[in-house]
Amino acid sequence: MMENQLTKLNIFSLKGVQMKTFHITWLMFFVCFFGWFGLAPLMPTIRAELHLTKGQVGNCIIASVSATIIARLFIGKLCDVWGPRKTAIRLLLIGSLPVFLVGLAHSYTTFLLFRLAIGVIGASFVITQFHTSMMFAPKLKGTANAITGGWGNLGGGVTNMIMPIIFAAIVGFGYTKAEAWRYAMIVPGVMMLIIAFLYWKYTKDTPNGNYDEVGYNVGKSTKTDWSVLADWRIWALTIGYAMCFGMELTFDNVASLHFVDSFHLSQSAAGFWAGIFGFMNLFARALGGIISDKVGGKFGMRGKGLLLAGVLFLEGIGLILFAQAGSLVVAIITMLTFALFLKMSNGATYGIVPFINSKNVGLVSGIVGAGGNFGGMMFGFLFKSDSITYVQAFTYIGFIVIGVSVIILITRFQKTPVVEERFSTPLAGGVI
Repeated sequence: MMENQLTKLNIFSLKGVQMKTFHITWLMFFVCFFGWFGLAPLMPTIRAELHLTKGQVGNCIIASVSATIIARLFIGKLCDVWGPRKTAIRLLLIGSLPVFLVGLAHSYTTFLLFRLAIGVIGASFVITQFHTSMMFAPKLKGTANAITGGWGNLGGGVTNMIMPIIFAAIVGFGYTKAEAWRYAMIVPGVMMLIIAFLYWKYTKDTPNGNYDEVGYNVGKSTKTDWSVLADWRIWALTIGYAMCFGMELTFDNVASLHFVDSFHLSQSAAGFWAGIFGFMNLFARALGGIISDKVGGKFGMRGKGLLLAGVLFLEGIGLILFAQAGSLVVAIITMLTFALFLKMSNGATYGIVPFINSKNVGLVSGIVGAGGNFGGMMFGFLFKSDSITYVQAFTYIGFIVIGVSVIILITRFQKTPVVEERFSTPLAGGVI
């Protein structure tokens, strides 16, 4: 499968199936993120219309990220069996249904169930990382994956900015607010169908063709090596990813509500500032991955581990400062600070993951990746508590992140032998 993989990455190119796939797959994750978190910036309106309590809002947040944990554990295997192209198309078509139909929710229970169902499309990240790995040579896989992952995550920022505008436009046409948030969700649903067509039309599973054309699965073992679960380093990375990507998911969900409640912003203004957080993905995740590669080249795996511990520590400090912000200006500055280190931590984590176990890269990636969503789910319990304010929740999480950075610091990461084996099959049977 090394044949015809790209050895250079020109992000402005659409030449060849490799670069078409590169751009379509990050755009697929971007659009899925748009649908996944499209409701988040509209929650002030939804909360009022459905008369949701703080605990019920928290349950919706938890539901939106918990379904993704299970979905990621299955979608990687489907990529291996069906191929990333068929898997993406089917996920987009099926996943668009709850996005379109969430407007039918008129009670807390039905809204919660739709949020749970929509969470499945968060597994699109798996496909993006899997498919990108098929298209690029070993020396570029990390950088290419960091860019597609980061640009896909950018959808979480754009949706915070755009959905309130779409909502306001619909209200401007004479619809009520209760109708407007429902109709607004049709937009990401349509976008998902468009991307499904582009995926079908312009991508292939591998640079040489689709799985059934190149005999990808012929004679291939599908047995899973669960012995990797005994490796502490995997669990250290899983906890670390829960602190960064888990916090990112949580912040995408609660940022608008926090800015409305704490600084009395309008829904549109709150969505804009929450969107700035997501826009950091334009470069910050890739920056973490690139620096990790550079540090690794000079100081080895120990250097990669120290980098991850450092950016997690700074993320924790930034979160505590953000929680204590007494004005909107200070809140924005501290938000950008912890956002930078949080997203760099995402990239730095996956600068280590592929080297932990060269024969089980996919499985290791899946465990660590699911850890991110598990972190988002657990943080959601803090934000649903009636006895804990959002400010207190951010503070507690900040200290937890600092504690985990110490765990990463004392964990001895080292490269396993025959690392190049990981490049013969991209993330086989696993998820990210």
